[in-house]
Amino acid sequence: MKAMVLAAGRGERLRPLTERLPKPLVEAGGKALIDWHLERLAAAGLRDVVVNVSHLADQVVRHVGDGKRYGLRVAWSREAEPLETAGGIANARALLGDAPFLLVNSDIYCDYDFSALSRIALKNDLAHIVLVPNPAHHAEGDFTLESGMVGNGSAPRYTYAGVALMSPGLVSAVNPGDKAPLGPLLRKAAGERRLSGELHRGLWTDVGTAARLDELRTMLAAR
Repeated sequence: MKAMVLAAGRGERLRPLTERLPKPLVEAGGKALIDWHLERLAAAGLRDVVVNVSHLADQVVRHVGDGKRYGLRVAWSREAEPLETAGGIANARALLGDAPFLLVNSDIYCDYDFSALSRIALKNDLAHIVLVPNPAHHAEGDFTLESGMVGNGSAPRYTYAGVALMSPGLVSAVNPGDKAPLGPLLRKAAGERRLSGELHRGLWTDVGTAARLDELRTMLAAR
């Protein structure tokens, strides 16, 4: 199984830090955010990883290299301008192949065990997503979860963690080079009963603002 790390965003809410440093290279706990993901992917037994880059792309490429120091083989998908999540996946389709792949956002910190996703068979589902209890900054959540199936109902709702097992078929309607968000495609799959999921109650942080980055650094220092 291959994995894809989404690392092309501009990190607008972390400015001015991200004007000179791409968000995947922001450090917490003594290492860059992307390092945490790549190390955990390798520990879970994955070997081939696709990383998409755009904003300050060369810095990320120089930092990660070919992936050997993580025990991985890294392929790069470059975007002249960030294509959003679904657009980035569609643009990397040739590198990802036709089989389901593991997906992780580079701008989160999470102690989820990636090996759990590699043991899931999607069958008729287009994706299996990891949800977390709603953080204070996203109290309304994204999806419901009942008997392992993700829905668009009203309550109780949970937040998409930015971690998933995904079929390339989920983005089949998106052309390479097009900008497209992932949320509407997940909601469509949920409405068709083709989106499964699970709830992760471990450590998870969306490093979207300077305040949340400081909170993560403090928490990791205490651990």
